[in-house]
Amino acid sequence: MGLIVHKYGGTSVADLEKIENVARKVIRTKEAGNEVVVVLSAMAGETDRLIALAQKAAEDPDPREFDSLISTGEQVTVTLLAMVLNRLGYRAKSFLGTQVKVHTDQAFKKARIVRIDEKVLKHELKKGTICIVAGFQGVDEEGNITTLGRGGSDTSAVALAAALRADACDIYTDVDGVYTTDPNICPQAKRLAKISYDEMLEMARAGAKVLQPRSVEMAKKYNVPVYVKSTFTDEGGTLVTKEDKDMEKEVVSGVTYDRDQAKFTVVRVPDRPGIAARLFTPLADKNIVVDMIIQNASVEGFTDLSFTVSRKEVKTAREIVEKAAREVGSERVEVDENVSKISIVGVGMISHSGVAAKMFATLAREGINIEMISTSEIKISCVVHAKYTELAVMALHEAFQLEQRS
Repeated sequence: MGLIVHKYGGTSVADLEKIENVARKVIRTKEAGNEVVVVLSAMAGETDRLIALAQKAAEDPDPREFDSLISTGEQVTVTLLAMVLNRLGYRAKSFLGTQVKVHTDQAFKKARIVRIDEKVLKHELKKGTICIVAGFQGVDEEGNITTLGRGGSDTSAVALAAALRADACDIYTDVDGVYTTDPNICPQAKRLAKISYDEMLEMARAGAKVLQPRSVEMAKKYNVPVYVKSTFTDEGGTLVTKEDKDMEKEVVSGVTYDRDQAKFTVVRVPDRPGIAARLFTPLADKNIVVDMIIQNASVEGFTDLSFTVSRKEVKTAREIVEKAAREVGSERVEVDENVSKISIVGVGMISHSGVAAKMFATLAREGINIEMISTSEIKISCVVHAKYTELAVMALHEAFQLEQRS
């Protein structure tokens, strides 16, 4: 007998028929002798509907009220699943983040989990209850409802699995695992049987939509085995786990892309100590994540500074950066929203040379200009013009022979 956490995304609970399908999966796990905790997202499209409603009510909604509104979608799905399971003869009970409790910081819209009070769930599990928890939400120290950001239900599930010391966390979605790249772009993409935490984390940060990056960070920290599976088939699946020697044999495990990118360039910045801090600190204060940063060589005491942020945050970022640029004496700020980030990821890069050269040569052969580059031990990312996204992905997938992965 084990303790298994299931997480189901919005497409998996899009209507009552799909919720009943989820109930059958949960029952199979329960009948196999396991204790089960289920984490649910809102129905597909519901969070977007609530966001649009908030923006109609107020151009710039109060963050506290915004989170209170958009957290309601999960309340519907957890309650419906509990009703279905009870109707089928299984003891089930739904919980909101405020009831569990999932304690977070006070960063509305992007709250981070601080701790989870697992006593309520453990008490119900001992009674044989199937516990169904609303994902994506928590509560701060003042009792305010908070939300964890897009994909936050993944983080909710892994955090609960860690707190409860679960044997596994199964993430059910509309794909049957993690692929070498997006099969919608590259039909030759192959499903990976397993992938390391570090590789999955880099792929998630670089644009892969399968798992939220923070959920992978948490899984690695607490050594939670995560299985990515399809809600709609029992075939396939990918295990996200600790790195092993077999993984090191593969130089590159996947190619990812991220269209949600905007490039800022602060032109003719005075090249002296403290200037970068004055540009980036206001962005950090607004919880705007800066991804890639490049500073050009200094010429006559001035330099250009380029960086990327999420396209969704361009409006706020532009206001902040333009104000800071004026204060430090920069000439102007340029913004390009027509870019994409292309990345290759693989733990094998650590022990293999020539990977970057091969990536750059492949893009050059296709006539794709590289605007920015960043690297880590197991990832190389390039910013390119958005129109070359698909071409770059397919060319790199072929160049590194990822269609031969198994």
